[in-house]
Amino acid sequence: MAMTTQATPPTAGGSLYIPTPARIRAIEDLTEFERLFELEFLDGHPLGHDPGQFVQVSVLGIGECPISICSSPTRQETFELCIRRVGNVTNHLHTLEPGAIVGIRGPLGHGFDVSEMHGKDVLIVAGGLGLAPVRSLIQYILDERSRFGRFDLLYGAREPKEILFKDDLTEWRESADVDFHVTVDRPDEQWRGKSGVVTTLFKGLPKLDPAETMVVIVGPPIMFKFVVLEVLARRIPQHSIYCSLERRMKCGIGKCGHCQANNVYVCMDGPVFKYGRLKAMREALE
Repeated sequence: MAMTTQATPPTAGGSLYIPTPARIRAIEDLTEFERLFELEFLDGHPLGHDPGQFVQVSVLGIGECPISICSSPTRQETFELCIRRVGNVTNHLHTLEPGAIVGIRGPLGHGFDVSEMHGKDVLIVAGGLGLAPVRSLIQYILDERSRFGRFDLLYGAREPKEILFKDDLTEWRESADVDFHVTVDRPDEQWRGKSGVVTTLFKGLPKLDPAETMVVIVGPPIMFKFVVLEVLARRIPQHSIYCSLERRMKCGIGKCGHCQANNVYVCMDGPVFKYGRLKAMREALE
């Protein structure tokens, strides 16, 4: 079994293996299945992450799981995690209340190279739960707005009831700092917005400058294929396209092999990849 040669970055706590105690400061219901957790380390140090990285969240006696960081490193006092209730650990996390203590290993993996985006136009396309990991980058761009050119954000959800971060969406819709559009696949009777898959939103985009545009795509694997086609049709080079994966990650440090695709460990080499590298990893998009 081939091992990746790329090392995982050091964690804020100084260890890849020992969880650092963190206190839950606040919990907010986002949907029926997702909650937003705001956390702080007991010793007060910042998480020190890059947009796009993740952490391992542990509950004593239950286990641990990887969760994407959904807040920007520019907001240092606390960090936020959007947690979907899907298994033993996440189900238990949803029973906790503010004040509870959990373990955090991380930040882990490799995030977005924001320095490469400085001075460029940025297009972010997010689908479903993919808005959670890319929210850290969205906040970063808005907090450091003068470092970037035009900023377009497209978001697609399956149904209105599954839309995440509704307060943020209202803020982005009203902001002059981002051109934001949202659509749903299956509108209900109350929905007054756009309907259709997220690629239908490309019709409203301005002409993109291939040499000056960076594209970020985060969402379910089926979405990648069609969004990439839209982006490539606009002559955006492959090295200017970022994709974020969360392919069956478990341990976070390349030991268990759950996230291995060919000779790549998503938890260590990713979860953020350039499309030029990702397209050779067909198994990662299945």
